[in-house]
Amino acid sequence: MTTGNIDILIRGAKIIDGTGNPWFYGDVALQGDRVLEITPPDHIPPEHARELVDASGLVLCPGFIDILSHSHVPLMHDPRDLSKMTQGVTTEVMGESWTPAPVGGHITDSLQNLSQRERTLLGKWVERAQSWTHFRDWLDAMVERGVSPNIGSFLGGGTLREYAMGRRMGAPTADELQTMRRVMAEAMEDGALGVSYALIYPPDTYTSTEELIEIAKVARHYGGIYITHLRSEGSQFLEALDEALTIGREADLPVEIYHLKASGQENWPKMAKAIARIETARASGQDVTADMYPYPGSGTGLTSVLPPWLAEGGTFFERLADPAIQERVRAEVLAPSDNWEAMAHGLGPARVMPIGFEKPENLQYAGKRLSEIAEMRNQHWLDAVFDLLLSERHRIFTIYFSMDEANVARGLRQPWVTVSTDAGGVDPAWAKERGPTHPRAYGTYPRVLRKYVREEKLLTLEDAIRKMSGAVAARLGLRDRGLLRPGYYADLVLFDAATVTDHATFEDAHQLSTGIRDIWVNGTRVIQNGQHTGATPGRIVKGAGAR
Repeated sequence: MTTGNIDILIRGAKIIDGTGNPWFYGDVALQGDRVLEITPPDHIPPEHARELVDASGLVLCPGFIDILSHSHVPLMHDPRDLSKMTQGVTTEVMGESWTPAPVGGHITDSLQNLSQRERTLLGKWVERAQSWTHFRDWLDAMVERGVSPNIGSFLGGGTLREYAMGRRMGAPTADELQTMRRVMAEAMEDGALGVSYALIYPPDTYTSTEELIEIAKVARHYGGIYITHLRSEGSQFLEALDEALTIGREADLPVEIYHLKASGQENWPKMAKAIARIETARASGQDVTADMYPYPGSGTGLTSVLPPWLAEGGTFFERLADPAIQERVRAEVLAPSDNWEAMAHGLGPARVMPIGFEKPENLQYAGKRLSEIAEMRNQHWLDAVFDLLLSERHRIFTIYFSMDEANVARGLRQPWVTVSTDAGGVDPAWAKERGPTHPRAYGTYPRVLRKYVREEKLLTLEDAIRKMSGAVAARLGLRDRGLLRPGYYADLVLFDAATVTDHATFEDAHQLSTGIRDIWVNGTRVIQNGQHTGATPGRIVKGAGAR
């Protein structure tokens, strides 16, 4: 029994430790930033603790780790990470395709692709970011300023390629490939968790399988993983999955599939086949896993309905303004080849909902389906896309209702699938001014706990928490987080399993989840009685290759 000083004693909780093991009742003692001891109830005299927390009737578990976060920009603006913290997220892992660092090579402004509203939101960070010549500089800057969650990142593959060769299509020269290898190695030594590509977006989409293998080999040397948004989640879904598996085998490193899904009704039957292929690969000894968010709608730019060659050289909008180019694009969009992921093909404009408008004259269209917008403007939907993109001159965040609810449930049941948000953490007080967003930014983890555990009983509470904590930490190689064990960092969530609820919807996303009572990050309470304390104790989580 502990007799020394205890900072916090959490008493009488139903403990779920993140391993998937059955719950048990116990008390948890915290000292500094670590879990000191876990004991049976009432085993530690209360006078040994500076602070007592009554957890009767509540679940205490490890903090949730979001392996697919887009909090880069929101955390620069607002370190509290409110919409994620109120979901139970204590660690944000970023880097899909893009990272704000390193700056250098062909990158002179790492924030150049942000919209004007985003750049305004960042204020003086825009200028400061130009000095981030090493991968870790931006993470250090966040922690130096103060940030509520722990933060870590993959190196964005798009950033890596642009650093070496700009936004040119085609294969890199020998010197350019060597530059990529060098920058990849430096990022791994700076603590990157691996390399991340989103192969439907430029410049990632210009990358060949062979180039991906060469870069993945560098990540492997430092104990990293290859994590990817597949080249297709639609008509070429299975082929794209095979490519990811090939990269993993050839480079001999673990593979993680971002937001596993089959997009478009004609492709829904492929989900079962994809799961079978992953099962076969795992049975043969290949280390491959996936993550998912629990919604039937995805979110990305309206630009994704157009072919990726438009973005070559960073002249997307200049090209799109050319009537001759528009006619070429029209032919490719309305009868797309299998060489690119045509996001609207197979869905139709009625299942595409642009929401990220910034100009006052376009706000009337936010939250309306593309078919409605076209009717309002008396245009073909593709002409409406052209005109709105040229008006806004940024990608226009858009919801695509492309998935099958049954497939979402099928995927979440797989033991090798974890939970992620594919979203940034925001505060409705300021985020509402940016317009609608995807509900996953506010509700991902409580939605799993409400819908798939409490209501539908698709998952046990223990397994759901494992998919949010211990399994993610294991995938990332974080050996002292993700589990509730003595000696581990005290990243903890205390919640009411009977009431935890997501409130965000596609129609009204800016609603915080409820039912998460208290959260500690590195032993410091960040959420107390459902309210943010203002604390910013977050630290950097690093990959195995960190110096």
